[in-house]
Amino acid sequence: MQGDRQRALIIAETATFIGLISIGSWISVPFLPVPLTLQTLFVLLAAMVMKRYAVIPATLFIFFGAMNLPVFHNGTSGIGVLLGPTGGYLIGFIPAAFVAGLAYEKRHTAWNIAGICAAEAFIYVIGASWLAFSTGMSLLQATLIGVLPFLPGDAVKAWAAQAIWKRIPQRGMIQAGDEIPGGEKGP
Repeated sequence: MQGDRQRALIIAETATFIGLISIGSWISVPFLPVPLTLQTLFVLLAAMVMKRYAVIPATLFIFFGAMNLPVFHNGTSGIGVLLGPTGGYLIGFIPAAFVAGLAYEKRHTAWNIAGICAAEAFIYVIGASWLAFSTGMSLLQATLIGVLPFLPGDAVKAWAAQAIWKRIPQRGMIQAGDEIPGGEKGP
């Protein structure tokens, strides 16, 4: 019974975060060649809520976009977006969600902050590397164009995700020893 409840929760949270990441892609400020969106806010929030399982909605989001569902920034889709200048940032969501999720399993502020920083680093390193490769610019140019302008906004998004997470009454996945309905203890 507990396993069924856990699977149902993962499925519901996965659907919710795929939707939120997709909505975040529509809230876009055009920068060239990489737009500013709210996608990372929801990837980080997914990691906070779903822990290591946040890799599921992040991966499915990329898969759905590659399969031509209009989930990428401003309703774009297709493998061409992943092969274009923004593709590395999108692919970076997958390891970012996993790393931040692992950090949030620790339930310790220092681990949580380190996890968010590592998650952002994954997005930036993969994104800037692919930006440089796909456009022919140097890695320094890609960093100046595709990382530096986004640092303040991503810091705000990380803070906002943390603030939202603190206000969620039930933080998603059932942890060992948690009370569940019926007086049972979690796995």
